[in-house]
Amino acid sequence: MASDATARVEGDALHLAGTLDRAAAVTLWPQLLRQAGGLRRLDLHAVERVDSAGVALLAELAARMRGNGGVTIAGTPAGLDELRAAYRLSPELDFNASPAER
Repeated sequence: MASDATARVEGDALHLAGTLDRAAAVTLWPQLLRQAGGLRRLDLHAVERVDSAGVALLAELAARMRGNGGVTIAGTPAGLDELRAAYRLSPELDFNASPAER
């Protein structure tokens, strides 16, 4: 199944749109890996929904952005809060956050 997800970089922000699912993760990852340097903001306002593969993609992007000096995440697509809670991720999608940061 083809993905409808898109990504574009604007300054230090990565704007994602569409559905972030397994197909999107496979399709977008090579592009996003090349673009991750210097990014600090993740804009999810145009993302319709995420599944577990989409959350894994977002968590990896957020980890790389933390390496750039920090990460700000804007937008809460359908499924994100539930999966973030299930995987015990912080609001910044950090697996290594202390319980107080979640």
